Amino acid sequence: MKITIQVNENIQDTEIAVTCNKLTPEIEKMLATLRMLDQQLMVTKEDENYLLDVAKIAYIEAVDRKTFVYTAEDVYESKLKLYEMEERLCQSGFFRVSKNTLVHLRFIKSLKNDIARKLRLTLTSGEQIMVSRQYADEIKKRLGVM
Repeated sequence: MKITIQVNENIQDTEIAVTCNKLTPEIEKMLATLRMLDQQLMVTKEDENYLLDVAKIAYIEAVDRKTFVYTAEDVYESKLKLYEMEERLCQSGFFRVSKNTLVHLRFIKSLKNDIARKLRLTLTSGEQIMVSRQYADEIKKRLGVM
Protein backbone atom coordinates (compact mmCIF):
# COMPACT_ATOMS: atom_id res chain seq x y z
CA MET A 1 0.00 0.00 0.00
CA LYS A 2 1.27 3.43 -0.91
CA ILE A 3 0.20 6.54 1.03
CA THR A 4 0.66 9.99 -0.45
CA ILE A 5 -0.01 13.21 1.45
CA GLN A 6 -0.03 16.58 -0.28
CA VAL A 7 -0.10 19.77 1.75
CA ASN A 8 -1.46 22.79 -0.09
CA GLU A 9 -2.33 25.95 1.84
CA ASN A 10 -4.63 27.11 -0.98
CA ILE A 11 -7.01 24.17 -0.52
CA GLN A 12 -10.09 24.91 1.60
CA ASP A 13 -11.57 21.40 2.04
CA THR A 14 -9.64 18.25 2.86
CA GLU A 15 -10.14 15.45 0.33
CA ILE A 16 -9.16 11.82 0.69
CA ALA A 17 -9.02 9.73 -2.48
CA VAL A 18 -8.54 5.96 -2.52
CA THR A 19 -7.22 4.39 -5.71
CA CYS A 20 -7.32 0.61 -5.94
CA ASN A 21 -7.78 -2.18 -8.47
CA LYS A 22 -10.68 -3.67 -6.44
CA LEU A 23 -12.60 -2.91 -3.26
CA THR A 24 -11.37 -5.37 -0.62
CA PRO A 25 -12.70 -5.90 2.92
CA GLU A 26 -9.58 -4.19 4.28
CA ILE A 27 -10.22 -1.09 2.17
CA GLU A 28 -13.88 -1.11 3.20
CA LYS A 29 -12.80 -1.19 6.86
CA MET A 30 -10.41 1.69 6.26
CA LEU A 31 -13.18 3.69 4.58
CA ALA A 32 -15.55 2.90 7.45
CA THR A 33 -12.97 4.24 9.89
CA LEU A 34 -12.58 7.45 7.89
CA ARG A 35 -16.34 7.93 7.70
CA MET A 36 -16.57 7.71 11.48
CA LEU A 37 -14.53 10.90 11.63
CA ASP A 38 -17.47 12.62 9.97
CA GLN A 39 -19.79 10.66 12.23
CA GLN A 40 -21.19 8.56 9.42
CA LEU A 41 -21.26 4.83 9.12
CA MET A 42 -21.44 2.65 6.01
CA VAL A 43 -24.26 0.15 6.42
CA THR A 44 -26.10 -2.26 4.15
CA LYS A 45 -29.77 -3.01 3.66
CA GLU A 46 -31.07 -5.39 0.98
CA ASP A 47 -27.74 -5.39 -0.91
CA GLU A 48 -27.66 -1.59 -1.06
CA ASN A 49 -25.06 0.51 0.78
CA TYR A 50 -26.02 3.58 2.78
CA LEU A 51 -24.13 6.30 4.61
CA LEU A 52 -25.90 6.58 7.94
CA ASP A 53 -25.52 9.48 10.37
CA VAL A 54 -24.39 8.14 13.73
CA ALA A 55 -26.85 10.50 15.46
CA LYS A 56 -29.75 8.46 14.00
CA ILE A 57 -28.58 5.14 15.47
CA ALA A 58 -30.58 4.03 18.53
CA TYR A 59 -28.65 0.83 19.23
CA ILE A 60 -26.34 -1.76 17.71
CA GLU A 61 -26.61 -5.49 18.25
CA ALA A 62 -24.43 -8.48 17.37
CA VAL A 63 -26.34 -11.64 16.47
CA ASP A 64 -24.84 -14.80 14.93
CA ARG A 65 -21.56 -13.09 13.99
CA LYS A 66 -23.40 -10.25 12.24
CA THR A 67 -23.71 -6.66 13.42
CA PHE A 68 -27.10 -4.97 13.08
CA VAL A 69 -27.66 -1.21 13.35
CA TYR A 70 -31.10 -0.02 14.45
CA THR A 71 -32.61 3.40 13.81
CA ALA A 72 -36.17 4.55 14.51
CA GLU A 73 -37.15 3.65 10.95
CA ASP A 74 -34.92 0.80 9.74
CA VAL A 75 -32.52 -2.03 10.50
CA TYR A 76 -29.18 -2.17 8.68
CA GLU A 77 -26.19 -4.47 8.72
CA SER A 78 -22.57 -3.40 9.19
CA LYS A 79 -19.36 -5.18 8.27
CA LEU A 80 -17.74 -3.91 11.48
CA LYS A 81 -17.61 -6.09 14.60
CA LEU A 82 -19.33 -4.90 17.76
CA TYR A 83 -16.03 -4.17 19.54
CA GLU A 84 -14.93 -2.05 16.54
CA MET A 85 -18.20 -0.12 16.73
CA GLU A 86 -17.69 0.39 20.46
CA GLU A 87 -14.16 1.75 19.94
CA ARG A 88 -15.37 4.21 17.30
CA LEU A 89 -18.62 5.27 18.96
CA CYS A 90 -17.84 5.43 22.68
CA GLN A 91 -17.07 9.16 22.33
CA SER A 92 -20.38 9.68 20.49
CA GLY A 93 -22.70 8.71 23.35
CA PHE A 94 -22.80 4.95 22.88
CA PHE A 95 -22.49 2.57 25.80
CA ARG A 96 -22.21 -1.20 26.04
CA VAL A 97 -25.16 -2.64 27.95
CA SER A 98 -24.51 -6.35 27.38
CA LYS A 99 -22.13 -8.72 25.67
CA ASN A 100 -23.88 -8.16 22.34
CA THR A 101 -25.48 -4.68 22.52
CA LEU A 102 -24.46 -1.00 22.37
CA VAL A 103 -27.06 1.70 23.11
CA HIS A 104 -26.99 5.37 22.14
CA LEU A 105 -27.64 7.12 25.47
CA ARG A 106 -29.72 9.89 23.90
CA PHE A 107 -32.36 7.33 22.83
CA ILE A 108 -32.99 6.06 26.38
CA LYS A 109 -36.44 7.10 27.59
CA SER A 110 -36.49 5.32 30.95
CA LEU A 111 -34.85 2.58 32.98
CA LYS A 112 -36.24 0.17 35.51
CA ASN A 113 -34.60 -2.24 37.94
CA ASP A 114 -35.23 -5.83 36.92
CA ILE A 115 -34.52 -9.21 38.48
CA ALA A 116 -30.99 -10.21 39.51
CA ARG A 117 -29.62 -6.62 39.49
CA LYS A 118 -30.32 -6.20 35.79
CA LEU A 119 -31.87 -3.08 34.28
CA ARG A 120 -34.57 -2.78 31.67
CA LEU A 121 -34.09 0.17 29.31
CA THR A 122 -37.00 1.58 27.38
CA LEU A 123 -35.95 3.48 24.26
CA THR A 124 -37.81 6.42 22.74
CA SER A 125 -39.16 3.98 20.13
CA GLY A 126 -40.77 1.92 22.93
CA GLU A 127 -38.36 -0.97 22.43
CA GLN A 128 -36.98 -2.54 25.60
CA ILE A 129 -33.39 -3.70 26.07
CA MET A 130 -31.95 -5.57 29.02
CA VAL A 131 -28.77 -4.29 30.65
CA SER A 132 -26.68 -7.07 32.16
CA ARG A 133 -25.50 -6.86 35.78
CA GLN A 134 -21.94 -6.27 34.59
CA TYR A 135 -22.90 -2.93 32.98
CA ALA A 136 -25.88 -1.85 35.14
CA ASP A 137 -23.97 0.24 37.71
CA GLU A 138 -21.89 2.03 35.06
CA ILE A 139 -24.90 3.01 32.97
CA LYS A 140 -26.65 4.31 36.11
CA LYS A 141 -23.61 6.48 36.77
CA ARG A 142 -23.54 7.74 33.17
CA LEU A 143 -27.23 8.64 33.37
CA GLY A 144 -26.83 10.29 36.81
CA VAL A 145 -29.06 7.80 38.64
CA MET A 146 -26.36 6.74 41.15
